[in-house]
Amino acid sequence: MVSAVIHNNELLDTALRRALPPEKKESARDDAALIQEIAYGTLRWSPQLETIASELLERPLKPKDHDVHVLLLVGLYQLMHMRVKPYAAVTETVAAAEGLGKPWCKGLINACLRAFLRDRDNLLNKLEHNPASVTNHPPWLLTHIQQAWPEHWRMIVDANNERPPMTLRVNLLRNSRETYQRALHDASLSATVVEHTDCGLRLDRPVPVTALPQFALGSVSVQDAGAQLAAPLLELKPGQRALDACAAPGGKLCHMLERYPTADIVALEKDPMRIALIEENLTRLHLNAAVIVGDAANPDSWWDGQQLDCILADVPCSATGTVRRHPDIKVRRPADNLRKLTAIQCSIIEGLWPLLRSGGKLLYVTCSILAAENEDQISAFLARHADAATVTLSLPVGVTRKLGIQLLPGQQGMDGFYYACLQKK
Repeated sequence: MVSAVIHNNELLDTALRRALPPEKKESARDDAALIQEIAYGTLRWSPQLETIASELLERPLKPKDHDVHVLLLVGLYQLMHMRVKPYAAVTETVAAAEGLGKPWCKGLINACLRAFLRDRDNLLNKLEHNPASVTNHPPWLLTHIQQAWPEHWRMIVDANNERPPMTLRVNLLRNSRETYQRALHDASLSATVVEHTDCGLRLDRPVPVTALPQFALGSVSVQDAGAQLAAPLLELKPGQRALDACAAPGGKLCHMLERYPTADIVALEKDPMRIALIEENLTRLHLNAAVIVGDAANPDSWWDGQQLDCILADVPCSATGTVRRHPDIKVRRPADNLRKLTAIQCSIIEGLWPLLRSGGKLLYVTCSILAAENEDQISAFLARHADAATVTLSLPVGVTRKLGIQLLPGQQGMDGFYYACLQKK
């Protein structure tokens, strides 16, 4: 699974769904939790683990043995970051080598892991002389962060290495935040109110969604607090027509419907395979929206000609603001991917702009912390469109930029998001 992410560029979430056992029995749930912990942890700490592995191996393994290399990383993660007895971690990792169909690698894995245990302090000291290891970030990502945020980069990389909190969005159509907090308490789950939101609760410890009271009935959803700021910024009025232009998996869409139940909201998604995620969320939360398949950059194929009062453009991006939640970004995002992403973002907002009525607003959102995807994108759009103006946003959290507001990873426990609002003159 980890090998599929590192070597096949597969999304971690996709690899997990394929690999995790069905949670029909408690033992299966325990197995799934352990697999998830090891997968997320190995990817989160991969820059450090790679440095240690290179010290332990006499020479790099051949490309065809990348699975052996990844297994070594998995073993090192258990020894360095998990509360597993060393002998158990070594024994289980060596046993797992049998499943690779390469008997010769058992001795190699065993020797490397035992060498790490013998020379642990010396090996860990060597991490201090490697920027990628000391920050636990690949060079391309570290360089982008340092250039974008010279005064905040250390805070950002530290936040990226943390485990993300589990934040809930209470469905205010069904209950108040205080009522649901009491329901959590009755279920022996402790949560604190998330400042700067009217429906956010942060659990003291993550739990499976099946453990959340009335989750299946639609009383609550899991959503980062930074993402919960999008719907209030839209300021939809009763009866207005709005579009969520990149809607999957549907978190912000459903929050819009919960907050503005009388608005006419359309959900657009380019990937037909992800439509099911939107519909699943709508069904569970007892919400209704027109869901259509289409490319936001090419509205001629799906737009009905009726102009919109508001558009939410939560565009595809580098996701550099959510590294702690998606640690596979550290190994999946190539350094040259930014140019392709900014071109996609540009095409989306260019395609959507004609759909707005005069006076209408477009809320531009990314989960990136890089200027090229954020204020630079908005600045370039304003230079091309004389009929566009920025709307000053007011948020009690984040860093105010010349154009828009940037939330940095870890601020008030939130992920990194960028928000900017454009209004058609």
